Amino acid sequence: MNQRSINLGFPSTSPAAASIRSGAELAPDFPRDWFEFTNPEDPLHIFSCDLTWLESHWRCGFGTTCQGIDASNHTVGCCIHGAFICDEEDREQLVDAVSRMPARFWQHRPADVNDWDVLEPWLEWDELDDDDGNPEPALKTTLVDGACIFANRPGWPTGAGCALHQWGVFAGEDLTVVKPEVCWQLPLRRLEAYEERPDGVEILRTTITEYDRRGWGNGGEDFDWYCTTAPTCHDAPDPVWVSHEHELRVLMGDAPYEVLAAHCKARSEVNQPGILSIHPATQANLKRP
Repeated sequence: MNQRSINLGFPSTSPAAASIRSGAELAPDFPRDWFEFTNPEDPLHIFSCDLTWLESHWRCGFGTTCQGIDASNHTVGCCIHGAFICDEEDREQLVDAVSRMPARFWQHRPADVNDWDVLEPWLEWDELDDDDGNPEPALKTTLVDGACIFANRPGWPTGAGCALHQWGVFAGEDLTVVKPEVCWQLPLRRLEAYEERPDGVEILRTTITEYDRRGWGNGGEDFDWYCTTAPTCHDAPDPVWVSHEHELRVLMGDAPYEVLAAHCKARSEVNQPGILSIHPATQANLKRP
C-alpha cells in the first residue's frame, strides 16, 4: 500500500500532490469538528456546520499571498475558469450590476455591453454536470486572455482583481448581490439535500463547509496551488464565522446563524489544547516565524 499517496489525498503525480509535498499547502484529510442543529424557524431543516473550517483564520490572499491556481497566470488568482451562473435571479442581478457599474472599473468591458438581445456579451454557454453526473448546458462568464471577463489585470487604474468586487466595495454595494453567487460564496460551500428520517419524515439538510480542492471536481487536483489549506492564507485576525458573517447569514438565514455564532463563541472560550480540532493550516500559520 502506498502510504505516501494516501497522506497526500491526491494522485502522487498531480499538481496538487506537488504543492502539498512542497509545503505550500497541506493535505485535505484531517479531523474535523461538526455542529448539527435544527433550524429554529423550521423543525424539518437541519444544519451541519464544519466548525474546523468556520473557526479557521483563513482569508483571501489575492494580491499578496495568493499564488494563483494556474502558475502561468497567477495574477488572476482563481478566476481563470469564469463563473457559472446559478439561476435566473443570479443572472438578473449580474445584468443589473453591469448596467450600474461605471466603465472605469472594468478593463475588459465589451463594446456592446448595452446592446444585446438574447445573450449578454459577458456570458457564454458551456456544460456543467447535473446531480447524476450528466453534462447539461449552463451559462458562465466568458473568458478574455485566459481569465474571467470581469478580472482586471495588473496595471489597470482601479487595480487587479474582480471589477464587480472593486466597484461593489467602492460604492457600498452588497457583494452577495452584485457578484455571481459562486464567486461570493467561495471558499464557503453550501450543500443541500433532502433525506428521509427513520420515522419516514422528509427533512432538508444544509451542510456548510470548506470549498476545498475536491469541491471543484476532478479538475481540482490539477490546480498548481490552492488556498484553503495554505498556511500563508490563515493569518486573519478573526475566524471565518466572524469575518464572513454576512455571507453566512445569506447562506443560512439570520436565526440559524445566531445559533452557530453562539456555539462558536462558547467554544472560543474553551482553552484546552487537544479538545478542539483546529484547522491544520491555521495551526501551521501560528508556528511560522
